[in-house]
Amino acid sequence: MLRLTWVQPEDLLGHELRQARQDGREPSAIAARWRAAGGADAPSRAGASPDRASRYLRQLAEDLLDELADLPSRLNEPTDLADIKALCPQWPSYGCGPVGADRAVPRAPYGALSSRPLSAPQLRAGVPQGGTGGRSCTLQAPVSETPRPRPPHPRTYHAAWLGRAVGCLLGKPVEKLPLHAIRELARATGNWPLNHYFTARGVPADLLSAHPWNRRSAPTSLAENIDGMPEDDDLNYPLLDLLLLQRRTKDFTTTDVAALWLDELPAGRTFTAERVAYRNLLTGIEPPHTARHRNPFREWIGALIRADVHGWTNPGDPAAAAEQAHRDATLTHTANGVYAAMFTAAVIATAATGSHDVHACLRTGLAVVPPHSRLAHAVDHAIRLAEFHDDFDTVVDELHATHSPTHHWVHAIPNTALIAAALTHADGDFTGSVCRAVSGGWDTDSNGATAGSVAGLLAGDPDALPDRWTTPLKNRLATSVAGFDGTGFDTLAHLTHLEATRS
Repeated sequence: MLRLTWVQPEDLLGHELRQARQDGREPSAIAARWRAAGGADAPSRAGASPDRASRYLRQLAEDLLDELADLPSRLNEPTDLADIKALCPQWPSYGCGPVGADRAVPRAPYGALSSRPLSAPQLRAGVPQGGTGGRSCTLQAPVSETPRPRPPHPRTYHAAWLGRAVGCLLGKPVEKLPLHAIRELARATGNWPLNHYFTARGVPADLLSAHPWNRRSAPTSLAENIDGMPEDDDLNYPLLDLLLLQRRTKDFTTTDVAALWLDELPAGRTFTAERVAYRNLLTGIEPPHTARHRNPFREWIGALIRADVHGWTNPGDPAAAAEQAHRDATLTHTANGVYAAMFTAAVIATAATGSHDVHACLRTGLAVVPPHSRLAHAVDHAIRLAEFHDDFDTVVDELHATHSPTHHWVHAIPNTALIAAALTHADGDFTGSVCRAVSGGWDTDSNGATAGSVAGLLAGDPDALPDRWTTPLKNRLATSVAGFDGTGFDTLAHLTHLEATRS
C-alpha cells in the first residue's frame, strides 16, 4: 500500500482545522462533524497516517476542506503585495539602508542582559513594548536614501552557500525529533552546548532506540558518515531559483516558477505546501489559487527556505528582495507563510551589503512584515527573549512553551521566530548562529540552513568559516536538480554573483 505523504484528504483535514483556529476562522462546528463521523486528528509528525480511510471519510474530508476555506477570518493578514505594503508604514525605499541602523546595539556572543525586559505574559503574547497597539520599539524609521551598493565579491556568496549547507547538514540527523531528544543525544557525546556535527559514536544503545536519528539523513549526515553535501530540499530550492533567474531574470512571474517546477523539480522531492501546490498544478489549478486549494500547509516553512537567492541577488535592496520572494512564495503559501519568505529575503539582502550587523538586518526584515501580523509579534517576542536571557536554552524553552501547543513543528511562525532568536543571541557569529538554530528543535535542518546563510554572508569569506564545518562538504553538492549534481559551492557562488550583477 502506498500512502503518499502530505496529500491524503483525511490527513489534510486535521491540519486545516488547526490552521483555521490559527488564522481567525471558527471551525468548531466542522470539527464536530468530522469527529462524529469517526475522523482522526492529523498525524503529529509524519506526513501521512498509516491506514487508508474509507471512501466516505475521504469524500467527507474533501467536502469539509472546501467548507473550511469559505469561513471568514477576523484577522487582517493579506497575501496581495499591495495590501501587505499598505500595512507596512516603514516599507524600505529603494536603495535605503537598514531600518533603525542608527540604533544597532551589539551584544556579546553569549549575551548581555537587555536593559528593557518585558514581563513573561507580554512576551508570551508577543506584545510590543510600550503598549498593545504598535510595532516593537526596536523598529525605527528608515535612514536616508543611499546609492544601491555593488554586489558582494563571489567569495562572500561562497560563504553564504557554505553556511546554508553547513546549517542544513547539522540539523538533518535530528529533524523530527522532540527538543528533549536533541539535547539528550548531543549531551551523550559531550556535544552540548552544540558545537559540532552530531555523531552516533558513544551514544548509549537505549537512547538511540528511544530517539532514533532521522532515518533518511543519518547515513549521510552524522559526522562519521559525511562525504560531501547530501541532497536536501533546503539546497534544491536555491538551485531552482538560480535556474529561474537565469531563464526568466528578476522579472519572473509566479507562473514562471510553476512552469520551472513542472520542468525541473521531481514531485517526490516536494513536501507539505509545495507538494499540494504541485498536485494542484497537475489538476489544472492556476497560481495563486494553487496556494490555497485544499492546502493546509500554506503558512508552513516551505516558502521561507526558497528566499535566500532573492536576498542574495538584491544586495542593499530589501524591498526588491521581498517583492521577488513574494512572487515565488505565492505559488504555495499565503499570509504568514509569505511574510516569512519576505522577511528572510529582506534580512539577507541587508546582510549581503557587508556593512550592517545582524540586528540591523533583522530590523529591516521586520519592515516588510505587517506589524500586527502573528509573524511580526512572534519575531519581536523571540528577539526580546534573546536580548534578555544569557542562556539560550531558556530562550528556546520559552519559545516552545509559547508555540508548540498550537503549531506544527514545520509551521513558519515558530521556526522564523527561532531563527531570529538564534541570530540575535549569537550576535551573528557563524558557529553560534547555526548551533543555536539547530539546538532549538522544530524544523532543524531548515532553521540551520537559513541561519547559516545569514551568518555566512556576515562572515564575508569562506575562510572565515571554521574548517570543522566546511571540510567535510568537500566542495560537492548532491541534488536531483538537473545539471547541478556534484557542483561545487565556489561555482554556485559565481553563478549567484552573475545574477546579482545582471540588470
